[in-house]
Parts: sequence; C-alpha cells; structure tokens
Amino acid sequence: MNDPALTLEFWRQIGLAAVCGAAIGLERQLRGKAMGVRTGLLICVATSMFASMGAAVVGTQGDPTRMIGQIAVGIGFLGGGAIINQGTTVHGLTSAAIIWLLAAIGSMVGLGLIWTPLLVTTALLLLIVALDQLERRIPWLSRGDHAPPDRPKDG
Repeated sequence: MNDPALTLEFWRQIGLAAVCGAAIGLERQLRGKAMGVRTGLLICVATSMFASMGAAVVGTQGDPTRMIGQIAVGIGFLGGGAIINQGTTVHGLTSAAIIWLLAAIGSMVGLGLIWTPLLVTTALLLLIVALDQLERRIPWLSRGDHAPPDRPKDG
C-alpha cells in the first residue's frame, strides 16, 4: 500500500475536513461554547483520516463499514464528556450532538465525498443560526429548562 500522504487526494480530504470542522467550530466558539474551532477541526480531520484508512483496506484485510461503526461508537464517548448534569438541568446536549455530526461529516470526507459534507455543513450552520433567531423572536420557544443562560426562564 502506498503512503496516502504523498497524494493530492489525501491533502484535499484533510483540507475539506478542516474547513467543515472549523466552520462548525467557529459557530460554537462565537456562541461562547467550550467546543470551538480547534475541537471541530480536529474531530473532523481525525474521523476523515480513520474513514480514509478504512476505505484503503477494501479487499485486503479489512472492512470500511467496521471502521465507520467504530468511529460512531468511539465519538460517543467524547460527546458524552460534553454533557453536564447540574441538578435538574442538563447542559451540552447540542455540543454533544454536533460532535457526533462532525464525526459523520469527517467520515463522509474520508470516504471521498466532496459536495455532501459541504452541503451538510452549510445546512447545519444555516439551521443553527435560524433556530437561534427564531428562539430570540418567539419567547415560548425558550421557556423553562430549554432557555439558554442569557435568556430569562419562566416559573
């Protein structure tokens, strides 16, 4: 097997994964969340590399679907660490879900997809921003335990 780091395709995948991960991480960082640009970039690039390795062993000694399965399970531990339970309030669920999504995006990149990860990244960013704006304009969407710390809670 040739060294993949010597190919333009490998570096294109690394660059695409870095852009997608950094864009999502930047959105989180601008909102003051612990998961920021570096974390997003690293998760996306690392999962891209694992998926790429899984795809490289097709027909030899491995199965790329097992690699993807292990990525999905393993990233759950990282996401679980982002969730904090304080009394009756739970924090970090969105960050945990985004960590899981970053792994999926990175996996798509590692399997050689280009447009799907870019479209998913763009759609995710648009949805998160739109939902935030919607919550700011429609008060009942941010009531109770779902209200962010910077917004008043009812009750």
